[in-house]
Amino acid sequence: MSRVPCPSCGSSNVFTYDKPISAGGGYSPNLLPGLGGFFGGAKVEVVVCADCGLLRQFASEEARQKLRGGAKRWTRER
Repeated sequence: MSRVPCPSCGSSNVFTYDKPISAGGGYSPNLLPGLGGFFGGAKVEVVVCADCGLLRQFASEEARQKLRGGAKRWTRER
C-alpha cells in the first residue's frame, strides 16, 4: 500500500517513523486488543503528512495475520 501521496491533501511531504511502535496498553488505550503478544501490544506503522497533519496508523503484518486467523472478539465487516 502506497503511503504517498497524502489521501487528505495530495502532498508528497509524508513521513513514516523508522520502526513500528506499540499500539498501546499499559497506561494508554490498547488500539488493537488481542492482536499483540503475551508481553506486549500489537505494533503499528505511523505515517504523518507534514503539510496537513493527517496521522495514519497501519497494523503490523503480525497483527493482521491474527485477524485473518480468526482473532477472538474481532468480527469481519460484511
